[in-house]
Amino acid sequence: MKPINIKEKHAAFTKQWHPHQIAVVDNMHVLLAKIKGEFVWHAHENEDELFQVVKGTLYMQFRDRTEVVKEGELIVVPKGVEHNPMTKDGEEVHLLLFEKQDTAHTGNIQHEVTQTHYPKI
Repeated sequence: MKPINIKEKHAAFTKQWHPHQIAVVDNMHVLLAKIKGEFVWHAHENEDELFQVVKGTLYMQFRDRTEVVKEGELIVVPKGVEHNPMTKDGEEVHLLLFEKQDTAHTGNIQHEVTQTHYPKI
């Protein structure tokens, strides 16, 4: 039970689109990620997903619109909703994520960016 400095933890890794675990709350991962560019369209059939922007601007694409999520804001993607996170203009965005431990990284899609292990930092 010690404080976790999110900025220091983000500084501990460089790999983009590869979440790192900083804590567990009940059956939920608390993850940090760095993203840049466009991810992959996917959905999580049984899990909601929370994205909090720590640094930068996230563009959360949905099939019918794009939501702009600014630094200090968060967005919850409900289960079953197809989405595709992205950044613009070469910006690297730092995220804090909450999701169930059994949530598949790219949901119902297997892709070259799919991760199956989140390193603890």
